[in-house]
Formats: sequence, C-alpha cells, structure tokens
Amino acid sequence: MPPTASKPWWRRWFGTRSERAAARFLKRLGYRILVRNYTCPLGELDLIALDGRTLVFVEVRSTEADNTSGPAASVDVAKQRRLTRLALFFLKQKRLLGHTARFDVLTLSWPEAVRKPAFEHFKNAFEAVGDVGF
Repeated sequence: MPPTASKPWWRRWFGTRSERAAARFLKRLGYRILVRNYTCPLGELDLIALDGRTLVFVEVRSTEADNTSGPAASVDVAKQRRLTRLALFFLKQKRLLGHTARFDVLTLSWPEAVRKPAFEHFKNAFEAVGDVGF
C-alpha cells in the first residue's frame, strides 16, 4: 500500500520536499531566500525571501493532485490572518517594520509519477488581514 498524505511523517516529508523545490523556483526568479521555516510562539512561516528590496513572506502549498486550485484555496481569510500576525511578529523582532513587505503564495502540483512539480506563483496574493496588534 503506497503512503498517503494523511500520515504525519509523509505530510512532513512531502512538505519539506515541496518547500525545497519552492525555494529553488524562487531563486531562479531572482529571489534571495533569507529564512526557511521561521518559527515563533505564533506559528511558522514557510519562506522569507527578498525580491529586490521587498521582503516577501511566502506560503508554500502543495498537492499530489494534477492542479493547484485546492492548495491555493486553502489560504483562506483565517490563514491570511495567521500569516499576517506571524509576519508582523518577524518584522518587529528584526526591527524591519519600515521595510516594504508582501505576501506571496506558491502552489505546487506534484503527482507521484512526476519528477518535477508544476508551479503556480501568486505574487502579492493578499494584503495584511485582521487585527495586527499584539
């Protein structure tokens, strides 16, 4: 029986593999990867990158399905609110509140028999959402 995404070890392995592929994809676009898997008391940001002079908080979503609509749709308002709080925590912690920043969503479709995933990049995917006070 093949492994499924419902198994925690499989999900983490698949997620790590997808985040590495996403970082390579962004590097080819000229992004500089600053931080992978930034964690703080509020949660985790997948990738933090620099696109020119703009800090980019990248949410990586992946699927074994043939299309990326499911992963893209999973970045709903609640997820956007969490990402906003995480990004602000990072910006405050690093004293970068005055810098330009944005949120990108990068989705990968990586069916089992395929060596390289298909990417869909949503640049500036959403604006900061929710109450941003701590």
